[in-house]
Amino acid sequence: MNTIQGIQMIGTQRSGSNLLRVMLDGIREIAAPHPPHILQRFLPLLPKYGDLTDQSNFYRLAQDVCELVTVNPVPWEGITIRADEVVAACRQQTLYELFRVIYESAARQTGASFWLCKSMKNMLYAEGIESTGISPYYIYLYRDGRDVALSFKKAIVGEKHIYALAENWKKDQEAALRLKDRTAADHFFMLNYETLIASPEKMMRQLCNFLHLPYSDRVMDYYKSRESENTAVAGKMWANVTKPILKDNTKKFLRELSSEDIAIFESVAGDLLQQLGYSLYTPLDLLKGSFSDEEIVFFNEENIRLKNVFIQQADPADLAKRRPQDELINRIKQY
Repeated sequence: MNTIQGIQMIGTQRSGSNLLRVMLDGIREIAAPHPPHILQRFLPLLPKYGDLTDQSNFYRLAQDVCELVTVNPVPWEGITIRADEVVAACRQQTLYELFRVIYESAARQTGASFWLCKSMKNMLYAEGIESTGISPYYIYLYRDGRDVALSFKKAIVGEKHIYALAENWKKDQEAALRLKDRTAADHFFMLNYETLIASPEKMMRQLCNFLHLPYSDRVMDYYKSRESENTAVAGKMWANVTKPILKDNTKKFLRELSSEDIAIFESVAGDLLQQLGYSLYTPLDLLKGSFSDEEIVFFNEENIRLKNVFIQQADPADLAKRRPQDELINRIKQY
């Protein structure tokens, strides 16, 4: 049996990760299904399953994880994930092993030698992933955090107040850079979103070379693919994957964020912005070294209010596509 190699994309969502995923899915050797976020969703739920060395507990976990994949808003076309087959292929009775077997099964069923997981928070679980014997290639995709924040403000997922968005973006970049420090250079690739959209073919050729895979012209035709079509119809926030590269999709925050929001973001995460090569736009005397407890309480309350308002105004079709996974997670919480 041929060895299957893993690719783990890391960083923060709204950084062009679905664009990069569907581009890489154009490489015949890579299976890159849309992520159901197995680890991020199930690690907090593990206490509900008890001792996983008990076969019945582990099988119940496997059934629920497989259901999460099956009801993903973007279907895993041509891939069948069955709990009995997954459990039979497991060498350990852990959630990380279920993750490994499911992604390797996706690769085998599509004739690929690589799988790619776009659950970017998996950088927080790298040690657990690697405990299964996976030695993944990590692709750290990063984007100007202020544009990431602006994108999240318009998305059905994520935080909505600039303070929370800045805090999360900063923590994510710090975690990605810590993982870089402990990963062999030939298994870690840093990719800047702004450079990707400015020189897409050049960067994708470099990435294919890093993965020791042949480049394909299908990479640049990603927007015509079935996977891009399925992704776009599953949610408005992914609509751009059916369009050619949007080369001017940078520094939108200068037009659409207030100077106050930019100042808050740069006060929280300015050091990481500069470390990654981005300039600050707030005068130094307007940057704050810290915020008061009262300010933070207000920011957090406003974040909750904005999230509630957003959900109330969200497209019912978008909410409906996410409902099966939400109902599954809520059902598990009642165990």
